[in-house]
Amino acid sequence: MATRAQILIPIGIAALIIGIAGMLTIPKDIKLEQSEFPRGMVKIDDVVLQVQLADTKPLQTRGLMFQEKLPYNQGMLFIFEDVDVRSMWMLNMQFALDVIWFDEQGKVVHIQKDTQPCKSALETATCTFTNGKPAKYVLEVTSGFVDRFGITENSVLKILSI
Repeated sequence: MATRAQILIPIGIAALIIGIAGMLTIPKDIKLEQSEFPRGMVKIDDVVLQVQLADTKPLQTRGLMFQEKLPYNQGMLFIFEDVDVRSMWMLNMQFALDVIWFDEQGKVVHIQKDTQPCKSALETATCTFTNGKPAKYVLEVTSGFVDRFGITENSVLKILSI
């Protein structure tokens, strides 16, 4: 019968290798905790939000990682070049989010409330959220925003400035 050390040491080494491999594959642009995102303004129904714009692949990968909080009048708008099924992950997030997917006309195609951050890089698969419908934009806001402002499948996003 294997001893406790004979079991735990290989598991620990494997976890270390996976963690290092994961850190090495993250693009350099997102490793920095401080990133400058372009800013803009959007309106969803009657709610005006100041948004950080994630309009490039490195900024989209970085997203809201490492940010401590996000007031209810702010969000992050992901702007994609094409319309496709989009997945959003919660790696290195410090707080829960409501995530809203929109088509190219700004109509809501899916809402995911209270998405929780990943506790570790190893559980990324369980803290990645996918919408089955094609989307052009994804808006991330603080958890509770959708209920607080009555955002529904009938809500519409209007870009005021980007």
